[in-house]
Amino acid sequence: MTHPVRVPARARSALLAPLAAVTFAFAPHALAQDAKAMLDRAAGAARTLSYSGTIVYQRGAEVETARIVHINDAGDELEKLVNLDGPAREVIRNKGEVRCYYPDAKLVRVEPRTFRNAFPSLSPKQLESLGKYYTIKKGGTGRVAGLEAQSWQFVPRDGLRYGHEFWTDPASGMLLKARTINEGGEIVEQFAFSDVTLGIKADRDAARPTWAAMPQGWMEKQTKIGGGVIDDTGWNVTRMPPGFARIMEGRRRVRDNDGGLAQIVLSDGLVAVSVFIEARGGMQRNTGRARVGGINTYSVRQDDYMITALGEAPAEAVRLIATSVTRR
Repeated sequence: MTHPVRVPARARSALLAPLAAVTFAFAPHALAQDAKAMLDRAAGAARTLSYSGTIVYQRGAEVETARIVHINDAGDELEKLVNLDGPAREVIRNKGEVRCYYPDAKLVRVEPRTFRNAFPSLSPKQLESLGKYYTIKKGGTGRVAGLEAQSWQFVPRDGLRYGHEFWTDPASGMLLKARTINEGGEIVEQFAFSDVTLGIKADRDAARPTWAAMPQGWMEKQTKIGGGVIDDTGWNVTRMPPGFARIMEGRRRVRDNDGGLAQIVLSDGLVAVSVFIEARGGMQRNTGRARVGGINTYSVRQDDYMITALGEAPAEAVRLIATSVTRR
């Protein structure tokens, strides 16, 4: 007959402590791997599934709804988004092009697909930023669009970006709801399905535009901005939050016979911050910081110019950008 060996409590603690430390050390890594897998699944589901549903967009008191149809026909993606309230608009995404139809204005705006990412898809740049600059926390579960969803919280590792919270469908990986949260814990904006049907028939006709590619009597505007600078303004941003890069630069004419308003757009794939440089004149504007809803602004005078940075980013990030604008 064998007798169990009695181990003193202090010795048991000493034996178990290294094991607990190893388990604790691996837990964040395992969670990060789970989050990466979740993001990869969500990005893949938005591309490869055929689905339809109603998306509700909220930003402050503003609420918009749109109907989306996404078709994947043997790897060929087509998408149609139709506004259900507000000004009429229909957005068609096909291959590398986005065509926005505005029937009231009889206008078609054409831009590269890489210029604007749209819920529920996730771009490679978004996946990179979420994995590199955020601490991931697995949240609880809840119902979204009639489906049981898992929540994930992305907490910024610095004070230079807003947080995010995603809800995904565990079965398909589909992103069902996405929130942007400011440093005060307030919801800046939210995209969410109010209803969604996954795995619909891949009917290409369901994602075709209501109008011809170029309706007779309409105007067409080409937006030729994508992943790089298109017009050297002579200005540069020397300090920006890690992960941010310049995605657009150009000039916009404000008044006749002026040099135009220089604009530089910076993004980390999740949010964008615009920088405007304008020759001083006319009504003098206030300098310093201001806030309207979830948008922070910071203005500074530099010689004969007024420089203003604004975007859905913390006040410190916007200030950092505005105060680092210099002549090239």
